[in-house]
Amino acid sequence: MKPAFLLQLCLPLLFHWPQLIAADSNTNNHQLPLHAPTTTVQQKRLAPLLSFHRDLVEIESISGNEHDVGEYLVKYLKAHNFSVETQLLEPLKSTEQPLLPKAVGDSSRFNVLAYRGSSRRSRVLVSSHIDTVPPFWPYEIRKNNEIWGRGTVDAKGCVATQITAVEELLSSDDIQDGDVALLFVIGEEVGGDGMRKVNDLNLKWETAIFGEPTELKLASGHKGNLGFTIHAKGKAGHSGYPWLGESANSMLIPALAALDKLQLPSSEKYGNTTINIGRMEGGVAGNVIAETASAQVQLRLAAGTAQDAKKAVLEAVRKIDDRLTFEFASVGYGPVYIDSDVEGFDTIVVNYGTDIPNLDGDHKRYLYGPGNILVAHSDHEHLTVKDLEEAVEGYKKLITVALKQ
Repeated sequence: MKPAFLLQLCLPLLFHWPQLIAADSNTNNHQLPLHAPTTTVQQKRLAPLLSFHRDLVEIESISGNEHDVGEYLVKYLKAHNFSVETQLLEPLKSTEQPLLPKAVGDSSRFNVLAYRGSSRRSRVLVSSHIDTVPPFWPYEIRKNNEIWGRGTVDAKGCVATQITAVEELLSSDDIQDGDVALLFVIGEEVGGDGMRKVNDLNLKWETAIFGEPTELKLASGHKGNLGFTIHAKGKAGHSGYPWLGESANSMLIPALAALDKLQLPSSEKYGNTTINIGRMEGGVAGNVIAETASAQVQLRLAAGTAQDAKKAVLEAVRKIDDRLTFEFASVGYGPVYIDSDVEGFDTIVVNYGTDIPNLDGDHKRYLYGPGNILVAHSDHEHLTVKDLEEAVEGYKKLITVALKQ
């Protein structure tokens, strides 16, 4: 723990907490604090939470490079008397994460499952993901007790507050061994290979509480998802003699234009289905006819099934050029219903995807967490100290309600 860091955070909280509450309430008039802060107790409680969150964010864990943050979590959880298991996964392909930095040291990837006692079976599962999108942005404290950096919101804020919530419930004897398990998975940002691997454990839960940024509200549903890469294969040649080759870029661009105009189903709850052409690459130089080209595309489905969307995409592209090939990241899924029946929380519908449909079972499922998705995946990703503190209380409430159901 770094004394200078804790002093930097605790002094403003000690002297300016009423102003921080007033300022924060202006941006979120409907979500009232779950508890009233008390200064001395608050400082003692916040210091380890903020230190833990900082440590998680400072470890770069872009999808495919999650080893170091996984090792940190294993050591932390064991030091706090949890039984810990890891579940090894295959390395990501370069096509799945082309922006992944070169790994230094051990590049193995694994999920982390933790629980108190000797049995991995529990009634409630509390879970989030430890991978982030690229690029890495360092941890930074700014004015108004804002904490900036990659993963502060999506989703290391969830990880830190979930673990803290479970630890506090155990310390107060509100939960016992066998009540709750913690699960932190990899690969959520690139198709969900981590959570799908969890199904191999053949574990069942009554309730699963997933962590994603929901503005401290309960999500009642989220859009479906279908991701794929389109590949074009042309013929290289000198750009001064274009008739000697065929440009893969020229093959790909009309297909992407057709996709950009594709009309897909909408719904009252989830709005419009959206298409994002997120990454394009092709060719090797301006004076060489491009031999290969590709584009990564993501659909957020507001209605219908992933299979229907896939059929529409294939038909639209094949009308343009049937030589183009597809690589689908997964089978995808349609809009996802989420339970939101716990009193005391506002509700929200979100446009992003989660690991919820990747975990098999007939359990109740909740989605909750600190921070706003509108700043996630950006160069201004951040949340506040108050977001973290309030999320701990929110997770505690969700866990205790789930155990009473």
